[in-house]
Amino acid sequence: MNVKNFLTRNWSHSNDIGLLILRLIFGIILLYGHGAGKLSVIFSGQEIQFMDPIGIGTGLSFHLAGFAEGICAILLIVGLFSRIATIILTINFIVIFVFHAFIVGDGFNILELRFLYLFTFIALSFTGPGRISLDYLWFRKKD
Repeated sequence: MNVKNFLTRNWSHSNDIGLLILRLIFGIILLYGHGAGKLSVIFSGQEIQFMDPIGIGTGLSFHLAGFAEGICAILLIVGLFSRIATIILTINFIVIFVFHAFIVGDGFNILELRFLYLFTFIALSFTGPGRISLDYLWFRKKD
């Protein structure tokens, strides 16, 4: 195989593998780093100490963030209701990014990770989960 053929060939499953890798890596890291801890606090009934970035109360803000970073991360990992999950995650990270960028005034070293999460979820909202997902298995149009 020559270089031109390698670069221009239609790799039929490579896009789906790429989407699977994005979903798994970003979903697992988000769940492990943020969602699991929030879900643990919610289900254990511990006292919630959290910021209130949009003025709806610390408890509701924490529960919404826990749902996004925990439940939606799990949905993203398995590829179920993926577009809904990524839209919720996108909204979550818009709030996080705006809060840290414009209210707290954090620098790039803090904003970088939030920026990567935000635009990965925006991209996955447009692409969908790919064929290696429960969405594809359960909801595809069967001919």
